[in-house]
Amino acid sequence: MDPHLRDLRYFVAVAEELHFTNAAQRLHIAQPTLSRQIRQLERQLDVVLFDRNQRSVALTVAGKELLEGARRILELWEVTNVALQEAGEVLRVGIPSSIGRGLIAELESASGHRLALHSASWTDPSSGLAGRQADLALMWLPVPDSGRYRWQVLRTEPRWVLLPENHRLADQESIEFSDLIDEPFIAMPPEAGAARDFWLGGDARNGRQAKIGGEAATAEERLEAVSLGLGVCLLAENNVPMYRWPGLTARPVSGLAPCELAMVWRADDDRPTILDFANRVVAGGFSAEEDQ
Repeated sequence: MDPHLRDLRYFVAVAEELHFTNAAQRLHIAQPTLSRQIRQLERQLDVVLFDRNQRSVALTVAGKELLEGARRILELWEVTNVALQEAGEVLRVGIPSSIGRGLIAELESASGHRLALHSASWTDPSSGLAGRQADLALMWLPVPDSGRYRWQVLRTEPRWVLLPENHRLADQESIEFSDLIDEPFIAMPPEAGAARDFWLGGDARNGRQAKIGGEAATAEERLEAVSLGLGVCLLAENNVPMYRWPGLTARPVSGLAPCELAMVWRADDDRPTILDFANRVVAGGFSAEEDQ
């Protein structure tokens, strides 16, 4: 079986970084996953690509040959992919986790562009942008690795807290974040990066570490964890209806900065259609529900 473009991207990242951990961070994947893929690529090609020891990583002669060819292949694919996308006038939009009903139809109506949906996990903080599965992404700020991306804020809204109805604070109309700071929280996976810290209220903790009652990789897992009493979680105001569940309630939180939903794209993507899409969505007042 011939290598996939993904395998070549993984190889080029390691070849340029000469460090598996740094390359994994650049690709937004786990280091063991990256090591496994490189070993599989070496088996497919029946060559050794890297000299590895506990202190360093270096390219072999075969690795240097592959690096030159892999860069040409990836560059050619990017040029071809751009031409295909422009010819078909279809943009891929990355959406993290669950999405509101009719989201793509509303985005198409607001932008005037044909769209394809890329559903992303919370373990991918770029929502498909880093791996080029998406041309644009809807995500809550802050974006990962801000130097690699540009964005337009679509809307700003308060953060709320989801908690059991029998919680000691559930009877309050509004809850101060200082009253929640020592509560156990349901956290996103560590791979979510800056988003994990933001939805733990890290910007208002003044350096105090959040108490983690559990982790959830999806909206459904988080809903279940809160219903089991493992902790509380923050969410955007417009997403409160998505978390309606017997025995749970949501309250606005004071003492927290609002969250911002943005349309994000790669900084090196200079296609006119990208900026046109973002501007049209902003001008159209897009307000479909989206899950953080």
